[in-house]
Amino acid sequence: MICISKNLKDEFINAFAQGAKLPTRSEIEKDVEDTIIFRSIVKKDLINYRLENDLPFYYMDSGYLGNYRSERNPEAKKLWHRIVRNGLQHDKIIQRPDDRWKRLGLKIKKPIKRKGSAILLALPSPKPCKFYDIDLDKWTADTIAEIRKHTDREIIVREKPKLRAERVNNSIYEDFEKTHVLVTYNSIAAVESVLHGIPAITLAPTAADPVCDKNISKVEDPTIQHIDKLTAWAHHLAYGQYHYQELESGHAYRMLKRDEELCV
Repeated sequence: MICISKNLKDEFINAFAQGAKLPTRSEIEKDVEDTIIFRSIVKKDLINYRLENDLPFYYMDSGYLGNYRSERNPEAKKLWHRIVRNGLQHDKIIQRPDDRWKRLGLKIKKPIKRKGSAILLALPSPKPCKFYDIDLDKWTADTIAEIRKHTDREIIVREKPKLRAERVNNSIYEDFEKTHVLVTYNSIAAVESVLHGIPAITLAPTAADPVCDKNISKVEDPTIQHIDKLTAWAHHLAYGQYHYQELESGHAYRMLKRDEELCV
């Protein structure tokens, strides 16, 4: 495996490479046959080329769980990082033990028919817009127009704050208290919403797809998922992300190799 670290300064790729004792490069030819690991969705050409030509890779990005302020992460540090094999999201449910989920100290709120009255529209951030060739203003207008075909509820539009400090101090959980259903493109907000007991509709591939609706026509009557399915899904997501210390120690690499062997 070869680790691709932009300008050799990517903190998280470098930590992974150090722990796994793997070579690090700043750039690489997209057709190299070795397995590679890199971070950032902006590497669109590289990702698409390797998918189209069945060349192995791992994609690293922010973790789904545990990076907001909580009892086990009181300073809301970016501790957890997802690593996906030959894709951008963990978009299936694979049966996993519950140990890594328990380590996070999080709870799944049992989904119910929401009392909230509003539709929360969580906008995609610039990087996904670039990757999927989306004009954000047009996407927002078109999505609101589509929602309006199916409901007259209030629509709350939430932009993702640019700075992490802003996201931590102005968290989406405040908006959840008045939300009937969340609509988004591919934001991690969908994961947060479903775990908070609020149904979500996702319009592009996301880690929440197994427990979300995919069509805005469901906005008034979204699917209420069974708690057993939500629990299996949460356990799987917890196994798809790694603590920074696990990157540094090589434990993340060893877990990836073990999963590779199980998939052969």
